[in-house]
Amino acid sequence: MCKLNLIIKFFKKIIFLLLILFCETSFSHEGHSHGPSVVASVSFDKSGTLWRVREQQGFVIVDSSNDQGLNFSKSINVNTELQKIGTSGDAKPKIAIGPEGNIYVTWTQALSKPYTGYIWFARSKDRGKTFELPQIVHQDKSEITHRFDAINVNKDGRIFVAWVDKRDLEKAKLQKKEREYKGAALYYVVSENFGESFKVEKKIVDSSCECCRISLTNDSRGNIIALWRQLYDGGIRDHAVAKIDLNDNIVVNRATFGGWKIDACPHHGPAISRGGDWGYHMAWFDGGDKAGLFYGRIDGDAWVSSPAKRFGNANFQAGHPSLLSINEKVYLAWKEINDSDNYIVLAISEDGGKNWLEAKKIKKTEGASDYPELIQFNNKAFLSWNTIKDGYQFIALE
Repeated sequence: MCKLNLIIKFFKKIIFLLLILFCETSFSHEGHSHGPSVVASVSFDKSGTLWRVREQQGFVIVDSSNDQGLNFSKSINVNTELQKIGTSGDAKPKIAIGPEGNIYVTWTQALSKPYTGYIWFARSKDRGKTFELPQIVHQDKSEITHRFDAINVNKDGRIFVAWVDKRDLEKAKLQKKEREYKGAALYYVVSENFGESFKVEKKIVDSSCECCRISLTNDSRGNIIALWRQLYDGGIRDHAVAKIDLNDNIVVNRATFGGWKIDACPHHGPAISRGGDWGYHMAWFDGGDKAGLFYGRIDGDAWVSSPAKRFGNANFQAGHPSLLSINEKVYLAWKEINDSDNYIVLAISEDGGKNWLEAKKIKKTEGASDYPELIQFNNKAFLSWNTIKDGYQFIALE
């Protein structure tokens, strides 16, 4: 029996590593638009209009809905020239709405060399009727990795864009110190004039994971809180959390301690949501012997809850979580896959993540689908999910 369990564990590891390899291979074709893109990102404005961004045949397109996703307006193109746009793995165009009503969009343009890209930004000041000429947010225009964009707009309209960047690895290669530099780095830019321009980029940290999305939120003062997968000594890939304040002071702490040792990027970025005055909810995927989806609470410096709570069915590849916190209520959604179907599973806590109701499968489709995205409007939670077979899905959770 013991041997049988070891054999099962061995084959599970093989299957998981093959999935990672498949993700890496598929990403090398990023943005070539061989078929319809399944990724979508959404955001509500103050009036309750739902704004959506997607990729279509080399263009970033934006449309809107005034009936909570039942019908959408005619879409408009954001970029004026055809591009290879990142839409696979943890990469997809993002949309955010400023407190003044501006609509902001970011995306990654894939360049000709594998795993290279530029981070683009565009804004609309007329409620989506037109978008201004897009701009690359970073000064460094080398044909290297600038990928996996993330955007946050705080309560004062300050725009923060972060991404994965390999300029420091390229420098290490030139100095023949590549073996001393592991992974990539995280960089960011800030606009304090509502997207008119951006300051010169700054680095958050060295040795981030190469292909996992960055999750962003704010504290009560509007400072940035970032969560991402970090490469630690010995090839360990756990998560780190950083506070980047309004004066660019950066404090980084380790956030998870799974100890997963792997020489590849899992393409499984984490999720973070601000809780009460005590700190933040976070969810992440971990591999190794205890592979699965996990949830924990953290105050930015130390764990509030421990050990991490496990969610989902690892045999169905539970992962790619989305988190949303509204007062004491916490929503955690993730994706599971079996032989033919994709599922969205939802768990709810009514006491700030201390206890959880039984998780339920709330949506199902066949074939390709995006990862789930949770958003709120007027203290109500909604799930956004794009699928190939069943189209775009947007549902009120209660």
